[in-house]
Amino acid sequence: MRARLEPVDPAYLKGLREHVHETLRRAIIVGDIPSGTVLNERQVALELGVSTTPLKEALRRLEGEGLVLTEPRRGVRVTYDAQQAREMALARAALEGMIARTAADRIADDGVARLRAFVAQMAAATESGDTERLVLLNESFHDAIHDISRCRYLQRMLVGQRIYVHTARILILSDADERARALAEHTAICEALARRDADAAERAMREHVVRSAHEHVRTAFERRKETQP
Repeated sequence: MRARLEPVDPAYLKGLREHVHETLRRAIIVGDIPSGTVLNERQVALELGVSTTPLKEALRRLEGEGLVLTEPRRGVRVTYDAQQAREMALARAALEGMIARTAADRIADDGVARLRAFVAQMAAATESGDTERLVLLNESFHDAIHDISRCRYLQRMLVGQRIYVHTARILILSDADERARALAEHTAICEALARRDADAAERAMREHVVRSAHEHVRTAFERRKETQP
């Protein structure tokens, strides 16, 4: 039994296709539409308050992103599950870890100052409970490490995961305890980079990504399973 989708806000009609796509993608990633669900196009379109034309385009994009699969004579089935989330986290942890290791070798004093400024802003957002700002700062912090590392190839390999990571961050950073843990982990990453300690930077980054992913899986999949009748 999946949660009912809310109609798309009329204010978004100008970019209707994009908003239909984003609404469905978020619902799948946070677990509101569980893995294995077969999507009835007419019913989903009715719930969203749109025609099936933008919905069909959104479903094609979701299939390209690996979230759904079109099956002959069955329709479109949601395939994103806890196992896929875990596998993606392991891949991201390896890539982000190597980027952090390289950044430790290449960081200059201005890069250290830049990262510490982000950590200070994240501390303020954590204290105030400003989740939206914290998500943006979180992404900016990781992007800054990417820039410092100059690992263009590894960054390109991460591009496909950004759509999942952004939504997962919104979900898990809504929890106050998680915000505090994330701040401590980002601080540890920053200070390892400030010391130019490549081993510590890689380890801290890997552990942060894996633990955050575990929290996402627990929140989006395991908790939901426990509450289902």
